[in-house]
Amino acid sequence: MSKTPKSIRGMHDVLPDDTPAWQRLETALRDTAAAFGYEEIRMPIVEQTALFARSIGEVTDIVEKEMYTFDDRNGDSLTLRPEGTAGCVRACLQHGIIHNQQRRLWYTGPMFRHERPQKGRYRQFHQFGVETFGVAGPELEVELIQMAASLWARLGIEDVRLEINTLGQPEARARHREVLIEYLEGHADQLDEEARRRLHENPLRVLDSKNPDIQPILEAAPKLADYLDEESAADFAKTCGLLDALGVPYRINPRLVRGLDYYNKLVFEWVTESLGAQGTICAGGRYDGLVEQLGGRATPAAGFAIGIERLLSLAETPTDAGRADLYVIVPEAARQGAGLRLADRLRRTLVGRRVQCNLDGGSLKAQFKRADRSGAATALIVEDEAGEQVSVKPLRGEGEQQTVAVDALDTLLATN
Repeated sequence: MSKTPKSIRGMHDVLPDDTPAWQRLETALRDTAAAFGYEEIRMPIVEQTALFARSIGEVTDIVEKEMYTFDDRNGDSLTLRPEGTAGCVRACLQHGIIHNQQRRLWYTGPMFRHERPQKGRYRQFHQFGVETFGVAGPELEVELIQMAASLWARLGIEDVRLEINTLGQPEARARHREVLIEYLEGHADQLDEEARRRLHENPLRVLDSKNPDIQPILEAAPKLADYLDEESAADFAKTCGLLDALGVPYRINPRLVRGLDYYNKLVFEWVTESLGAQGTICAGGRYDGLVEQLGGRATPAAGFAIGIERLLSLAETPTDAGRADLYVIVPEAARQGAGLRLADRLRRTLVGRRVQCNLDGGSLKAQFKRADRSGAATALIVEDEAGEQVSVKPLRGEGEQQTVAVDALDTLLATN
């Protein structure tokens, strides 16, 4: 006998008891984006593998170890998207919607990375992302930070802090790269295998190592801030000044480099101590070179992404998780048609109220048990085959059962 099928490790079902929290969070994300003037875009979950190799960077954990990549029947190499920015840029270029114009876009959906599953890190996870094209200057970056901060306030999340850094322009990073490699080579025998592997290919990512044994070496490493170009230094100072003026607290973290190669100038993360090692809930920054790198014209751009599962762990849990507001009880089979008509009428006249109708018979006692389990506050009992009389019985709180004509029902329920 075959075993009962199970979901793939690291990929989870969202069950009915959990969906109210997801829906509340998705509504908050959607409304926040709209309040800042962002429009929704939806991209495929599968892209050409080359798109991610070109944008994210060949020497990154994502491309080297984490992508779900396969050949289709035509022999093309395809990948389940590990992040949203590259696909968003591809879509904008393909459809010409960022040519000589500013665009503010948002998206949400599943992403895929083959990592070791643990709390806050899954192989199928969900992100909310925003991307802005055609806007240069620190003001955009500060507005992105404001957007995230307004979301935390809406969701009642307090245990978060903002960390920022600047990566400068590619020329500045090239100068820093030379002295960083020279420094790390002098300590190669003390570095772990991962750091030695990255030393010449992507030395900036060595600074992002979490290995406690090499932290003293990394703390003493040459700082990128000492090699910044004037424009990046001035922009970063302006960003800090704007955040100060707005009263947004932050911490400058010189080792914050992000794991994707396309970033330049400002990078930022919102982090929390409440989720253990997986403390980053929002991350982003500026990526002015990516559009040109993928074949478009040079276009200033910035954005961020939020991990929805991690955010759910921090957000307040909705108290109203019921499946219904009103439950229609049908005492006899002959009244089933009247029950269905009543439920349909209520859904049309009381927009937004959730109405369930008993469909599979049973005694009155059994139907009342179903009504209670549905979470409904009120039961409506069909009293005749024509559906002209209905008894209204409160299931929550106080109140007496009363029988009314169906034409008076809408008014009665609208006031309760």
